[in-house]
Amino acid sequence: MEKKLESNTFGKRLGSMLKVDFRRMFTMPLVYIIVGVCLVMPVVILVMTTMMDGTVSVDPQTGAETVVEGFDNVWQIIGSVSTGASTSADASAMGGGMSLTSMCNINMLYFAIAVLVCIFVADDFRSGYAKNLFTVRAKKSDYVISKTLVCSAGAALMILAFFIGSLLGGAIAGLPFTMEGFGVAELVACVLAKTVLVTVFVPIYLVMSVVAKQRLWLSLILSFMVGMFLFMMIPMLTPLNATAMHVLLCVAGGALFGAGLGAVSNLVLNKTSLV
Repeated sequence: MEKKLESNTFGKRLGSMLKVDFRRMFTMPLVYIIVGVCLVMPVVILVMTTMMDGTVSVDPQTGAETVVEGFDNVWQIIGSVSTGASTSADASAMGGGMSLTSMCNINMLYFAIAVLVCIFVADDFRSGYAKNLFTVRAKKSDYVISKTLVCSAGAALMILAFFIGSLLGGAIAGLPFTMEGFGVAELVACVLAKTVLVTVFVPIYLVMSVVAKQRLWLSLILSFMVGMFLFMMIPMLTPLNATAMHVLLCVAGGALFGAGLGAVSNLVLNKTSLV
């Protein structure tokens, strides 16, 4: 009798749920398409901006000239060096002069992560998988935890693919790999912090997805709207000269957002219809 009672423990339920979700995610062609795009994107950006660097365009109506500025080195597509309370990218944005290099960098992926999460969750409700899952065996809390972990793993792959693509793109474009204001240890901490930071954004997108359920368009709109409010914190938490403190802050943020918003997602699933 005791063995039967222990046969459906939280650990076993979650382990089973994780196996199913990992298998479902990594058998979806869409996941490999998204990761592939993340790999190719920095190559295209670095090559194109290097080719266009110094190009002058003239507005025929006002006569104003605009000079296209490319990347000075490969690492600019990963981030910028913190110079105090804010990064140079922040200063550019706040001053209204958002440059091409400050927009076309790895931070764009935190919006692309919303696409991955929303499609993955919407497919569960559209196909009836979620309703059948909750009816047969799984608890909604298990579902939320599993989706958070699996989507975070997929999002981390996107970040790493972009980083690898940046190295390839820099080599193809002939950009220098010089490190000014940071070293290898800081660069590793920067990439690690950006990878861990996905655990802050994934729970947000998961809440929007369970609210919208099968309505993918709604979950994407809600995710993009909320993500915009947190976008400016990315360069501040993950500068090129990041330290262990930045990584710890991202870990703490991921834990807080995961627990807090995970509870919200669970509440939404419990209080709303599954169709």
